[in-house]
Amino acid sequence: MKLWLRIAVSGGLLLLLLLFLPWDTARSALGRLPFSLWMGALAGFIAGHFLGVVKWRVLVNAGGGRRLRMLGAVRCYAAGLFANLCLPSIVGGDVLRAALAARVTRSPEAAVLAGLVDRIIDVATLGFLIALGGIFARGALPAWGRSALTISLLVVALIIVVFLPLLVRRPLEQWPRRFRRRIGRGLVALRSVARNPGSALTSLTLSVIIQSAFVFLNVGIGRAIGIDVPLGVWFVVWPLAKVAGLLPISLGGLAVRDAAFAALLVPLGVPIALGILTSLVWQSVLIAGGLLAGVAWWIIARYDTPAARSAVSAVSPAAPG
Repeated sequence: MKLWLRIAVSGGLLLLLLLFLPWDTARSALGRLPFSLWMGALAGFIAGHFLGVVKWRVLVNAGGGRRLRMLGAVRCYAAGLFANLCLPSIVGGDVLRAALAARVTRSPEAAVLAGLVDRIIDVATLGFLIALGGIFARGALPAWGRSALTISLLVVALIIVVFLPLLVRRPLEQWPRRFRRRIGRGLVALRSVARNPGSALTSLTLSVIIQSAFVFLNVGIGRAIGIDVPLGVWFVVWPLAKVAGLLPISLGGLAVRDAAFAALLVPLGVPIALGILTSLVWQSVLIAGGLLAGVAWWIIARYDTPAARSAVSAVSPAAPG
């Protein structure tokens, strides 16, 4: 979708959410949320993305080229995280992160490929958390919800087991011309995962830890506001809402993710105001974390220069041998 359409979708949907939000209920719920809990969520968000730096750096360095130092990885990752606030989708942040990493590693292919593999692993992790949450939350979900979740998981499993191998083997020239470039990149990313199973497994493990931690942070926010649903439900609803935010129809998932989260909780007896408010509080954490990432990017870019690195090398003791 065109950028102006994405802005219109996010802006219009956000306006509707705010117009129909019962402000008396919202003020009462926000009053139950301690500022210390919000700060804890922000600290957890930053810690989670620090693990995200480690995860992404493993994939970049597995692709060849000059190795990406940890400080350089933090700089590139922070730039991408900050760019998520300014660009029309989180993919835009991935592009900036890859561009900066390509300059450092002198291997654009490895940087771009690492971003693609990183995104594939994150989406696979969300699917895993949804399946795991569905197992533990079956008793709490309505009958139609259990049926829909079961059918969806079976369809995904069928695609992975049966159709994905067929799609991978299909020659690229047989795909429609307009999709060939994206499909080609996706196929290269999948082959990279197959060639580097150790790096992929490490990244997958870190991704599960990070996304699970984000679910628990939202559980803390939601329960403080007044949402009382089983933990398994959170592992279904929050990843599903995040997947909805990944769809290329809005400005970085703004409002779409919030509306999806609230709508998924309504059948479980959660007032829509509480769902919207919980998601908007998490959105404020995302914005604050993105701004802090921008500050980190600026500081590292200012002081982590070739001249500074040369000065450090000059005063450092020589390695033996």
